[in-house]
Amino acid sequence: MKSVIDCRGVSRTYADDGVPVRALQGVDFQVAPGEFVSLAGPSGSGKTTLLNIIGALDKADEGLVFLDGVDLAPLSASELSDLRLHRIGFVFQSYNLIPVLSARENVEFIMQLQGVAPRERAERAHDVLARLGLADMADRRPGELSGGQQQRVAIARAIVTNPSVLLADEPSANLDSATTEELLNLLRRLNEDQGVTIVTATHDPLVMSYARRRVQLKDGAIVHDESV
Repeated sequence: MKSVIDCRGVSRTYADDGVPVRALQGVDFQVAPGEFVSLAGPSGSGKTTLLNIIGALDKADEGLVFLDGVDLAPLSASELSDLRLHRIGFVFQSYNLIPVLSARENVEFIMQLQGVAPRERAERAHDVLARLGLADMADRRPGELSGGQQQRVAIARAIVTNPSVLLADEPSANLDSATTEELLNLLRRLNEDQGVTIVTATHDPLVMSYARRRVQLKDGAIVHDESV
């Protein structure tokens, strides 16, 4: 089966106060369509760097990265932006919702950038918010929502465009255990019922337990990779 994510020999080095830090070291990592994968490891292990490179938010210094068979290396900034807009859904630990917009408007925002007609935007936003149990909160702004509700709005915004891949960076970081379980059950349903490919970066054992494949990173290298 063709990989939706294909990283080959990916390396990334940052400068920390002038000192080079190797965040990733020759990583080979492939993800098949419909997989639910957790990238685990302590702070500094490289999991967020790998997630950002997969999501075209950062570039590898060495190696190749393909998304849906597309080589990311030769793409221009505008082409990478277009790829993120149409093929990748992002869920950030800080939610990254626009505070002056309602939940519905936040969900519609990406579709507006895609040029989706207003009526279709409204219908799709309503449907996805209802599916996530937020129909009654569509007109509330982020400041009027709990952390768990904001995270669900962020997920609604990420999946409303039907992306190839959903990337979640530390999705449980700001949530209590009960809300985390609600979130993870939602991600599992998206994965199992709708076939959404999900990759999370996390150090939370609960998040790892929901993934069907667990990849462990240490010092920028994959040290363990198992399917469960």
